[in-house]
Amino acid sequence: MFARGTPDTNLVFVGEGPGYHEDQQGLPFVGRAGQLLDRMIAAMGYDREGVYICNVVKCRPPDNRTPLPTEAMACARFLVPQLEAVSPKVIVALGRCAAENLQCVPPSGKWRGLWGEWRGIPVMPTYHPAFLLRSPQFKKPVWDDLQEVLRKLDREAPKR
Repeated sequence: MFARGTPDTNLVFVGEGPGYHEDQQGLPFVGRAGQLLDRMIAAMGYDREGVYICNVVKCRPPDNRTPLPTEAMACARFLVPQLEAVSPKVIVALGRCAAENLQCVPPSGKWRGLWGEWRGIPVMPTYHPAFLLRSPQFKKPVWDDLQEVLRKLDREAPKR
């Protein structure tokens, strides 16, 4: 699974890896978590095809577990050129795994909502949409993070 969306964008979302539905369809973020991500993207004023969405690893880990560092390193030969080709103004790392693999957060301690950097590109690490499905009380902090992303892009969310 490679990506979805357009490489002609200023905003990239990076997740950890495909789940069952993504594995079946060959596209990232198409299951319930993907539907939530689509709503988040729309709330930011973007079309789902107007951003670029990819994952740290390109195939589903066994039992849908978090990718191992060796798996992430093996897939970096795909992720790095993807991000370099798109050259976004901002990256949103969806979940700690994505943030750690973009090397923009400390190995322990607070990570969500703190700007990091990947090769000179600002990265906003936030909670993964799958986590938000299990813990909806964290949607507000994620929306705060996405507002920071919009400010960095000199954009405002549309009025609802």
